[in-house]
Amino acid sequence: MHRISLRTFVHLAAGLAVTAGVAVGQSPAPPAQAPGAKPPAAEAPAPAPTYSYDPGGRRDPFISLLGRGSDPRLSGSRPVGLPGVLINEISLKGIVKDQNGYFAMIQGPDNKPYTLRAGDKLMDGSVKTVLPGAVVFMQDVNDPLSLIKQREIKKTLRSSEESRG
Repeated sequence: MHRISLRTFVHLAAGLAVTAGVAVGQSPAPPAQAPGAKPPAAEAPAPAPTYSYDPGGRRDPFISLLGRGSDPRLSGSRPVGLPGVLINEISLKGIVKDQNGYFAMIQGPDNKPYTLRAGDKLMDGSVKTVLPGAVVFMQDVNDPLSLIKQREIKKTLRSSEESRG
């Protein structure tokens, strides 16, 4: 019989334990393939599900709430004359009647006088009608969350405080 020293025995036992521990943690090796065999075909990935958003009367989640109501037309340069005047900047100075009906005398933000007739276009709306004591405008509403796209604004010749006195 062969005699093994205690030291050699301990080294062999430790090596066997390490080898057994590594072998337990690994999966079995795949079977060897023949040299001309093709690998098995990989399964085709399942098609990704398609998603669609149904608003159902709710607001669009991709529209920023921070920019709500801001008018992009105001950021650039304005056209000259009436097309560059906002309805809120108009000061009504007088209403005149001629053979074609009424027209309004206004003062713009540049302190220049302008005349308005029904149908004239402004930067943020148009003139709906010119009445004997007032001008009615249709102002475009630039609010993505608003259901109305235009609102009616009436500018009177005399303010409510002046007509009481």
